[in-house]
Amino acid sequence: MRTRWGNQNVTPEWQWAVLAGDIEELERGLQAGLDVDARDRYGQTGLMLAAMHGERLSAAWLLQHGASLDHTAKYRLSALMLAVLHGQREIALMLLEAGADPTLQGSGAPGFAGKTALDLAVQRGDDELVGLLRGHDSG
Repeated sequence: MRTRWGNQNVTPEWQWAVLAGDIEELERGLQAGLDVDARDRYGQTGLMLAAMHGERLSAAWLLQHGASLDHTAKYRLSALMLAVLHGQREIALMLLEAGADPTLQGSGAPGFAGKTALDLAVQRGDDELVGLLRGHDSG
């Protein structure tokens, strides 16, 4: 497969590889000089996209390659917060075990302002995520 990776810019290939869990393509991107924390036009990293869409293979690969755990984009939401918002329990656990900060707080929109991942899980009514986050809340 032919790719056209940019050094710092997100490309359609990068986004597709993250969302498809295509580890070979992710490896090619990294070898071609892609920043593991390259951002899309919304400021989201690959880890954030993987967390949102439940793509465990990509999330694990990105973590293994040093992806930033606590980068935030719109509304100061992190990968952990996005995983919680989308009910991605396995990825939330993966991020917590890797050291993601559960105390980061969202901003801006009324639904996110001042809220942590735990607050978002409570708001969502997801008891399993609430329990998971309560176990990691003390840092």
